[in-house]
Amino acid sequence: MQSSREGALVAELMMFRRDADGRDVELSSSTVALEVELQRRVEAGLEQMLGIRFLASEYATGPWHRGRIDTLGLDENGSPVVIEFKKGSGSGVMSQAVSYLSWLESAQHEFEALVRKVLGVEAAVAIDWRRPRMVCIAAGFSHHDRVAVQRLPERIDLVRYRIFEGGLLGLLLVDSAPGFAGATSSRRSRERATGVGSAPAAPVTPPSAGVGLVPECLRDLYAELDDALTAWGEVEVAPLRHYIAYRRLVNVASVLFRPKHEAILVYLRLDPDTVELEEGFTRDMRGIGHLGTGDLEVRLASAAGLEKAAPLIRRAFEAA
Repeated sequence: MQSSREGALVAELMMFRRDADGRDVELSSSTVALEVELQRRVEAGLEQMLGIRFLASEYATGPWHRGRIDTLGLDENGSPVVIEFKKGSGSGVMSQAVSYLSWLESAQHEFEALVRKVLGVEAAVAIDWRRPRMVCIAAGFSHHDRVAVQRLPERIDLVRYRIFEGGLLGLLLVDSAPGFAGATSSRRSRERATGVGSAPAAPVTPPSAGVGLVPECLRDLYAELDDALTAWGEVEVAPLRHYIAYRRLVNVASVLFRPKHEAILVYLRLDPDTVELEEGFTRDMRGIGHLGTGDLEVRLASAAGLEKAAPLIRRAFEAA
């Protein structure tokens, strides 16, 4: 939920509980007493919360960078990830982001060795160095932080947290910059960037999503699919080596092309047990290796198929 504060829109995390009278009562929230409490909790559920595989905590960056990275990880698309936690506001987090991503670029062999040790050779070979990522988790961010994220060429996510009654942890993606290595923002973000009163455009514009990945025979269908996948607010569109990822904090959909069959495969972050599977249209992919992420495969070969898939797409994004 958003509230207006000092003339600007500020993202607010709110949670409600239904009381005995059937009324919704807002739960009180707070921040952690110690930063390490937040760090350990998120690290314990890193893959479920953020789609990131854990590599290391408190990782020293050496004498030149003189830092200690809170958490290192590898996300579901194979991108290296640096995570920084702040129990209060994210003061100074932008300078840390640039410094740590600079270290990551200079320490590729060291990072690959760490991935090989923790996750295995296959994960190390599949690292995608085009799109390293910084995730900053804090109680709040300033307007200047949010402006800086959109101006910097690095890929940075700003995530706000709150601890609610009963020990519930809430995470909210406040702002996200896809970087300039191939990712683009959602259609809505692109339209907003050219609207009246918007901030000046960044000096570098990333290429259109999926350029070079989309076969000619599937371009019209993919254009309609892209509209459907980016109609749900802030969605990052990330063209990767073998598929196009549509993500918020985690991948919500992965799109692959099968030109020989004139079909598009969409892998959604949905539990197949909650879907009535239909042969030739939807398939349970749990335990079956495939490119992209998501347990439910949806096969699209026409606009009619896309229309039939619309409720599944809606459910995936509503749950994200």
